[in-house]
Amino acid sequence: MNTDNGDALRLTGLVKHFGRPAVDNLDLTVRRGELYALLGPNGAGKTTTLRMVAGLLAPDAGRIEVLGVDLARDPAGAKRAMAYLPDDPLLYAKLKPTEYLEFVAGLWGIEADEAEPRARRLLDWLELTPHAHELTDGFSRGMKQKLALAGALIHEPRLLILDEPLTGLDAAAARQVKDLLLAHVDGGGTVILTTHILEVAERLAQRIGIIQHGRLIAEGTLDQLRGLAQGGTLEDVFLHLTGKG
Repeated sequence: MNTDNGDALRLTGLVKHFGRPAVDNLDLTVRRGELYALLGPNGAGKTTTLRMVAGLLAPDAGRIEVLGVDLARDPAGAKRAMAYLPDDPLLYAKLKPTEYLEFVAGLWGIEADEAEPRARRLLDWLELTPHAHELTDGFSRGMKQKLALAGALIHEPRLLILDEPLTGLDAAAARQVKDLLLAHVDGGGTVILTTHILEVAERLAQRIGIIQHGRLIAEGTLDQLRGLAQGGTLEDVFLHLTGKG
């Protein structure tokens, strides 16, 4: 069922308990064509929220809509429109990057004559082409992270969900990933990401949400959040709003 409201993601009254509330009646909206950073202290509910959006965890209550499609009513339709990349993505060690991308494209039902040029463009963009025919079990963490991102993008999702995408990347690899995310947004896609690297959110995100104890405690542009905390860097704002400063 499609109830298109013009948003890329809408969470309404989302709840998840693990003996205690991990996500507590969370309302959150991500607009189409924006890069949205979801920030919060450890244990705030960020990863749990993203895993529910990706369909990997069932919420105890609430509603998830992806580009107007209700995840509970039409999970296949919602999932076709998005890709989820966890902080420690799974790759198949005995596959080469070209084989891995061919495999992922096949899962999405993409024909080989369409998948091959897409894979080539992604490998070129992420500077993995020189390693395209090497087994991934010898890759560094940064190379694996970039290949996993290529796999997430192979079916050209309109909503890209990333949990700590820059963890373990050196400066050059992080720059490539950031450029790719900005290009995805410039092309009309939407990105929601979590990060503990506040400078990344400060530089990339059009809007930022801060959650604590599973609830959204502040949201807006960087300037709007600064207004709530009497100025300063995003780190200053974050510490002020979460009571850590």
